[in-house]
Amino acid sequence: MGVASDALYFALHPNQLGVLVQWKLRHVPIHKRDETQESATAKICFEFLDQTGRSFSPVVKELHPELLLPVCVFYLVLRGLDTIEDDTSIPLNIKEPLLRKFKDHLDQEGWTFTGNRLEEKDRALLVQFDNVITEFRKMKPTYQAIIKDVTDKMGNGMADFARKEALGDVRVNSVEEYDLYCWHVAGIVGEGLTHLFVEAEMCENTLIKDTLISHSLYRSMGLLLQKNNIIRDIREDFDDGRRFLPREIWSNHVDNFEALFEPKYLRNALNCSSEMVLNAMEHACDCLSYLAGLREQSVFNFCAIPQTMALATLELCFRNPAIFNRNVKITKGDALQLMIESSQDLEGVVKVFCHYVRRIQRKNDPEDPNFLRISIACEEIEKFAETLAPESVELAEKKTKGKEHQAGSNAGQVIAALAVASIFVLGGSWLIAHRSSR
Repeated sequence: MGVASDALYFALHPNQLGVLVQWKLRHVPIHKRDETQESATAKICFEFLDQTGRSFSPVVKELHPELLLPVCVFYLVLRGLDTIEDDTSIPLNIKEPLLRKFKDHLDQEGWTFTGNRLEEKDRALLVQFDNVITEFRKMKPTYQAIIKDVTDKMGNGMADFARKEALGDVRVNSVEEYDLYCWHVAGIVGEGLTHLFVEAEMCENTLIKDTLISHSLYRSMGLLLQKNNIIRDIREDFDDGRRFLPREIWSNHVDNFEALFEPKYLRNALNCSSEMVLNAMEHACDCLSYLAGLREQSVFNFCAIPQTMALATLELCFRNPAIFNRNVKITKGDALQLMIESSQDLEGVVKVFCHYVRRIQRKNDPEDPNFLRISIACEEIEKFAETLAPESVELAEKKTKGKEHQAGSNAGQVIAALAVASIFVLGGSWLIAHRSSR
């Protein structure tokens, strides 16, 4: 968040200012990035991390020094791959081999790509991709091998989808196809990160060695995040001519996909979205199990914060008509609160999960065809969470009830916060005017 945008936002939302103050006062990074020890190309990589992953960047920068640069480079490599896949102006005969061979470019010193359209938002990353390659080639061979393996799998998965898209077949029919797509674009990332954590000795070896269990766990970490994005971005994807919701689910509610965006079918659309949320919630218990296997605090924070934000976003999207008109997001204040609560321990994350699961349960509509399945899924998550942290489950119940009781009852705090926020805005305005007059 920029200073000016922060001031304006919290001036308009003074009830959330306290969370910002709490974050600024209480948050102490576990590890601090030492820029004095970085090469010029490493600094450029972190600049691109800031530009391409604004919400992701702060958490990466607090990782243990052993993983700081490898994870940054890993992210930029996959972002570069994704920038090629996303660019609809690149013809298939160029895009497909680029995606399938992208891993090979990591060994080509000085390689860059200038073929993206000028308006592609992350074009600059590929234009200066030689900086990423330079840092990649400095890493431990084991880390390089992990990143290349994931890049190869993801690139080929994206190429398969790009070919289908070029043929006009961008629809996902079955839930199995839906899971496969989410695996290619997100689940594989969970696999790569887990291998990095194991190599750095910062998580339980069983997250990798026990194949049957671990595949389910790191797979679920990626799938929950990706499914959350798909549910949240349904309108944006529809406007772009893309359709990721599986026919197996949406056809239970409407005869054609376009009907989901027609006001007269709103109830059907809401029932469809609730079934999509139900599908995503199936990964929640696996995610908690995965987090329980992490042994280094910065790695835990890195993994936990996106998961709690995803669950909060799922709750926001659940039976929310707005998702069929626009992209919805949790507030900045809620995001900061989640960062505070998710940066402690597993008990804190369990409390967050249970809080939002209960909110979903309370919004559940008895007339929804999936009402019973959703209720059972919520209860199962709570029961599983209780085996991990029983006290946190009780605290989550108190938190949910407390928030409902406090709604509309903090007028004094709001007025005080508004006054403070107004000072920020007025001060900023004066500074701008003063500078302009010089």
